[in-house]
Amino acid sequence: MSHGRICPPFLASNTFGGMKPFVALIVVLLGGCAPGAASGEVIVLASTTSTQDSGLLDVLTAEFEKAHPGHAVKVVAVGSGEALDLGRRGDADVLLAHSPKDEAKFIAQGHGVSRTTIMKNNFVIAGPRGDPSSIAKIGDAVSAFREIAGSGARFISRGDESGTHRRELSLWEEAAIALKGDWYFEAGSGMAETLVIAAEKGAYILTDTATLRATQSPLAILLSGDDTLINPYSVIPVVATRNRGAPVLAQWLVSPQARSVIGAFGKDRFGSSHFEPVGP
Repeated sequence: MSHGRICPPFLASNTFGGMKPFVALIVVLLGGCAPGAASGEVIVLASTTSTQDSGLLDVLTAEFEKAHPGHAVKVVAVGSGEALDLGRRGDADVLLAHSPKDEAKFIAQGHGVSRTTIMKNNFVIAGPRGDPSSIAKIGDAVSAFREIAGSGARFISRGDESGTHRRELSLWEEAAIALKGDWYFEAGSGMAETLVIAAEKGAYILTDTATLRATQSPLAILLSGDDTLINPYSVIPVVATRNRGAPVLAQWLVSPQARSVIGAFGKDRFGSSHFEPVGP
């Protein structure tokens, strides 16, 4: 699979509400553009918007390219569902996803070489500080969802088949709530953009702690700590790839070095890491 070459370096970025832009990527090198660029074939890493919006992918890919100067990485940041679809089509070499049931199905269908969980954080229910549905007094996510729906308070969904969206839908299903009416709105966007919409509308939202902190959203964390809200992220090398750098990146992402980078990320700014490394 050939992904083409770009020179000079191409940078993609998004700015949300005047916040510091996150540079999604990543330098693509032609043979003569920089020393150490081998064939110029780019490793495509399809990952979630939460890992992008938090800033983690910037750090991880930079450390990988430092450790392996003959390789360059291109990040495609989409929802986990779309990342898995990219893998099925052979349009990505390595996946970093957080939708466990869909990942297991992807492996069972023969699209993934293996699946290794490398980190986790937590989902939380965030919302306006006034908490009109009083969910802060409730101890579990399913009951909180029932209370939000019953009160008619506005809820903003990512609506993009991402891992976050999948988890949200499973909670609504368990709560036996029909998602009909003006109170429920599907944004069809990534985590950072959806947080902006929720803040503007004074709505509740299911989000991950890393993106909520990194974007400095004005929404308050109103429910956390429920075991159903644990959010694992796994690395999956794609069977269809012919990119010689793909196994190098996949192996590095599950290495102690990568886990060390993950464990340190966020501590300098927030005093604790955005993600907790999993594994040796």
